[in-house]
Amino acid sequence: QVQLVESGGGLVQAGDSLRLSCAASGRTFSNLAMAWFRQAPGLEREFVAAISWIGSGGNTYYADSVKGRFTGSRDNAKNTVYLQMNSLKPEDTAVYYCAAAWLARTPLTTMGAVDYWGQGTQVTVSS
Repeated sequence: QVQLVESGGGLVQAGDSLRLSCAASGRTFSNLAMAWFRQAPGLEREFVAAISWIGSGGNTYYADSVKGRFTGSRDNAKNTVYLQMNSLKPEDTAVYYCAAAWLARTPLTTMGAVDYWGQGTQVTVSS
């Protein structure tokens, strides 16, 4: 089993920045494909960013809505994945979830491919 604990959410104004963190434990972190999803009230959970595991190159992938504003990264020594969010917009308001999949062969961009979920952290962007 893998435990994922997110932190770093909060209330900010439009244009501000936030950095979310997700600490993983339970399995070899470098073999976990990691991702961030978000869910706004009344909407389905959606993909935000993915960071593949080291065996797949450690590449990053982004939803079009956040490309150029958000940056995903991972620190395998700290068993932690990050989501740096810049130029935040009110439409970025959502609960952000950390997600992981063991030795995923493809980027973790769909909920069906997720093996483990974090509990979520709220991000609220005021206009």
